[in-house]
Amino acid sequence: MRLDGKVALISGGAHGVKGEMMGFGGASAWLFVQEGARVVLGDIAVEDGERTAAQIRDAGGEALFVKLDVTSAEDWKAAVQATLSSFGRLDVLVNNAGTGVGYNLEDTTEEIWDSQMNVHAKGAFLGTKHAIPAMRKVGGGSIINISSIYGIVGSLGGTAYHAAKGAIRIFTKAAAIQYAAENIRVNSVHPGFATTPMTAGGSKSDWRAAVTERVPMGRFGSPEEIAHGIVYLASDESSYVTGSELVIDGGFTAQ
Repeated sequence: MRLDGKVALISGGAHGVKGEMMGFGGASAWLFVQEGARVVLGDIAVEDGERTAAQIRDAGGEALFVKLDVTSAEDWKAAVQATLSSFGRLDVLVNNAGTGVGYNLEDTTEEIWDSQMNVHAKGAFLGTKHAIPAMRKVGGGSIINISSIYGIVGSLGGTAYHAAKGAIRIFTKAAAIQYAAENIRVNSVHPGFATTPMTAGGSKSDWRAAVTERVPMGRFGSPEEIAHGIVYLASDESSYVTGSELVIDGGFTAQ
């Protein structure tokens, strides 16, 4: 029970229904509960989120779903308040919500750029900002920002996605330094290519085969493999880890 007694708020946590393709947030929610945590799932996908929370409760866990648009400060305030009202504390925040685009620089519109920055960078900023006061009241906490290998290295497309995920990476380090003395740890996770709802569109295309050839381990990762890293950063096992980058990518960025 590595997370016994902890309460976690996970954005982008709707896709966690067993028997269906999961995202990082949904897979993390199940592992968190297995390790003794109580979870609050936030997402704009209300129906999937409610189904995931209900399934977790049916399995004996404690879970709540809240509608959360991560670009809205008011939604974040409401999500944190719902967490405190239901479970009395907040120990872990996972800023996981995200979307993906594949446009190169010249094909990237201002709308695409702003959308990526809002969901990824602004979403992580707002979540962190509004979680910190609640964590301060319980003597500390762990904030885990889901970036990407594409927040570290570049590619032929996805310019706005790269920039937004890179913003999460350096934002994490700034926040980690600012709140280390209060025992609030802030770290980033950088997944490589994994089989999730966001990558499902390319599951039967030449794109997937081409990407797989570039991964030294020769396969896509699973949401659970990323979630295990998130659990580590949420647990007290990582009590001396802050401002760090956990890369989980099958060796992709080692090349």
